[in-house]
Amino acid sequence: MKLLTYTIEDSEPRLGFIHNNQVIDMEDFGDVSNFPLPKTMLELIDMGFEVIEEINDLISDTSDKQFDEIAYAIEDVTFLAPIPKPRKNIIGIGLNYTEHVAESARTLDTTGKLPAKPIIFSKPPTTVTATNTNIIKNTKLTSQLDWECELAVVIGKKGKYVAKEDAFDYVFGYTVINDISARDCRREGQWIVSKGQDTFAPMGPVLVTKDEIENPHNLNVSLKVNGIEKQNSNTKFMLFNINDLVEDLSTVFTLEPGDIIATGTPAGVGAGRDPQEWMYDGDVVEATVEGIGTIVNTIKEI
Repeated sequence: MKLLTYTIEDSEPRLGFIHNNQVIDMEDFGDVSNFPLPKTMLELIDMGFEVIEEINDLISDTSDKQFDEIAYAIEDVTFLAPIPKPRKNIIGIGLNYTEHVAESARTLDTTGKLPAKPIIFSKPPTTVTATNTNIIKNTKLTSQLDWECELAVVIGKKGKYVAKEDAFDYVFGYTVINDISARDCRREGQWIVSKGQDTFAPMGPVLVTKDEIENPHNLNVSLKVNGIEKQNSNTKFMLFNINDLVEDLSTVFTLEPGDIIATGTPAGVGAGRDPQEWMYDGDVVEATVEGIGTIVNTIKEI
């Protein structure tokens, strides 16, 4: 199921899903089906993944005429980030693709050694923005704005000390994140100023439930700037896959429903290029993960 958070005209944010190339409002669908459903993504996740199976059964029992009464054309809605206001910081994973480790060592303050354990950082909830919005480049803080396309994992239930073979029991679904980074804002090796500025986590366009992705460890990951391809790789090249990450992270802290893990970016970032490349006012960046979709954002300098 492809889930989205959206607005229509000046409405409050609503939860919906894509069906027959239309947006179906989740709460309205619950009314039609006589099965109460929530109006936010976090409320839906809190219901447990089993609710997705229930909804799929209800969809099968609903006529096209009933859907038409609660449907919107995709072009008539505004897509928000699937989780516009995460409850906690986004969990970021650094240096999780071999070639990205190498390119970072050439130009940033990293050693070039493959990490023995996942490198963890975080991005505040205020970094989240949607597709078709501006990424704010504060020129008082940075002149080196960079891109990083990533597969993001959304956690579906509380987990502590999760064994890697059980990891997918705790996954709700997947989305796309562009881990925007201000390369000249790193402070003594700490990354949160570089990666934690407002709008530095474009997310979306949808959240795809785990049952729709046969193998999240074999998805193409790509990115373009102004129509020119900069990144093109595959999640099969992650050093630490989703099983590894859920096991490791849940050992460090408790994972909870709605937590978001950005699993790292492949090679091709601007900092790793010769000469280095950065994003400037008016640049358009497109981040794509196979099976999920593309988020498009424009750089806005202030």
